[in-house]
Amino acid sequence: MRKVLVPVDGSECSLRAVQYLLDAAASGQRPDIHLVNVQVKLPTDVGQFVSRENIHDFHHEQSGNALHPAAERLAAAGIPFTAHEEVGSTAERIAALATELACDHIVMGTHGRSALTEFLVGSTTLKVLHLTKVPVVLVK
Repeated sequence: MRKVLVPVDGSECSLRAVQYLLDAAASGQRPDIHLVNVQVKLPTDVGQFVSRENIHDFHHEQSGNALHPAAERLAAAGIPFTAHEEVGSTAERIAALATELACDHIVMGTHGRSALTEFLVGSTTLKVLHLTKVPVVLVK
């Protein structure tokens, strides 16, 4: 069975990547799906004012909110999946997780929630393409 990593952030574009897999499943293809949401690390000085536990809870809540729509769609279709919550550089964590899980490919949207941030910082999608050796399917 093929193993697929699907980065999601709750955006419509990332949900279209999930729909791409749902359409493939309807035609008989049933990959081993791994959803991932990556939360950006908070600045280190935040730890002076907020406990590690609170920071962890914040990241967990934010990841849960981002993963929920994709997880809900897959569950409604009866398609099993595994959800992963990561913290760090988005593109680096996606590429690293794809390697760690020995994924056959990554299916991801071409852009996420923060178009302005991606414009200023650089496209997460483009960074993933450069960092990974795993084939990437981009869904518009």
